[in-house]
Amino acid sequence: MTPPNDPHHPEFLGPQPLKERRFISDALRTETVGGVLLLLAAVVALVLANTGAQSWYESARDFKLGPGALHLDLSLATWAKDGLLAIFFFVAGVELKRELVTGELRDPKAAALPVVAAVCGMALPAIVYVIVNASGGGNLKGWAIPTATDIAFALAVLAVIGSSLPSALRAFLLTLAVVDDLFAILIIAVFYTSSINFGALALSVLGLVVFWFLHHRGVRGWYIYVPLAIVIWALMHESGVHATVAGVAMGLMLRVTTRPGEKESPGEHIEHQVRPLSAGFAVPAFAFFAAGVGVSGGAIADVFTRPEPLGVVLGLFIGKIAGIAGGAWLAARFTKAELNKDLDWPDVLAVASLAGIGFTVSLLISELAFDGDAVLTEETKAAVLIGSLIAALVACVLLKWRDKVHQRIYTEENRDEDGDGIPDMYEQDKIEYHERMIAIYEAKAEEHRRWVETHTRGNKSGSGTA
Repeated sequence: MTPPNDPHHPEFLGPQPLKERRFISDALRTETVGGVLLLLAAVVALVLANTGAQSWYESARDFKLGPGALHLDLSLATWAKDGLLAIFFFVAGVELKRELVTGELRDPKAAALPVVAAVCGMALPAIVYVIVNASGGGNLKGWAIPTATDIAFALAVLAVIGSSLPSALRAFLLTLAVVDDLFAILIIAVFYTSSINFGALALSVLGLVVFWFLHHRGVRGWYIYVPLAIVIWALMHESGVHATVAGVAMGLMLRVTTRPGEKESPGEHIEHQVRPLSAGFAVPAFAFFAAGVGVSGGAIADVFTRPEPLGVVLGLFIGKIAGIAGGAWLAARFTKAELNKDLDWPDVLAVASLAGIGFTVSLLISELAFDGDAVLTEETKAAVLIGSLIAALVACVLLKWRDKVHQRIYTEENRDEDGDGIPDMYEQDKIEYHERMIAIYEAKAEEHRRWVETHTRGNKSGSGTA
């Protein structure tokens, strides 16, 4: 395996720069734990919603609390959807800002291929949904439901099957998810905002300006930013624009570049602080209140017979896989990028299948698209669960098929024979590395010489005695 990067020979899914790889590894480690919690929360919700505890579950989900004078007397489910998911989208905003400024998306040429793949992976599922519903007389409002990717759930699948996905494929999956989150926010803001209170929206924007000014002036202290963020969120909620937009807007305002004397940027520091809260609590809590849908035989049959849920299933499964893999292949052809010689297109198909796990954002859009229609909301939510499950199963088959290849790449890119904490592949052009390796091998050679000399003398002594 060669170290990155040769700018004269663009490579798709090539090795990641060390700093980028370490950041991605840290971020995905937290998301993996969160994904397992997300999976557990969804399973518990399904069990409660389909057993004798259904009435308790529905009562808890619909229980209201909050100041009515501020129009915030919301159900627990709505607090999770509008409030806790704002934390999730805040992290997504920071992540997107970092990718655009210092990460994979900073170079338009390098970003072109994953962005094209991600856009195709959102467009084709929507097209599949529209075709199914236009031909079957269904409701077209749910076209955006199958467009989203849930990276936490995808990583939970990887953790469950024990797959050692190479860093380049993990980075590709993360980039797909980041672009998905960006377009999901735009879709929610543009297509699922029915009416706007411009006064509240203007005050929310003013709050964002204050947030930006204080942050870039170097003002520190959670006791300043947390109350300000709550005010911005409440005003955005009152404006009619979905409140999660406030989260992503604040995330995009954070500085993600370092200044002299800083070990990490404020954006990276805050993301490290908030990501565990997002992945470990906010998203699992939303999943608990959103995933509790009926999965009786009749409900499952409706998923495959009614156009709306069928469009969601086919969009997540067929649309995502064909969109991402096809988009990546076409972009590689036009940019003349060569696929990493250690990988093959089935690896891209496996990542595309993982991206078909929609879950969190798909469940959110289901509630927004069919607000007021409880039946369609429940059916499309069930379709999200089934479509995500099918995509996960296909991904598992493809990943297990390629597991030996992935294990070899993973082992090679993590090899650190000199024990300095830096993988050897990043030190091939450093004299110090080769000097350390010479010392290590000479020490090993000396051990073998002593062993041979000791046993040779022993053998001669034994022969002389005989």
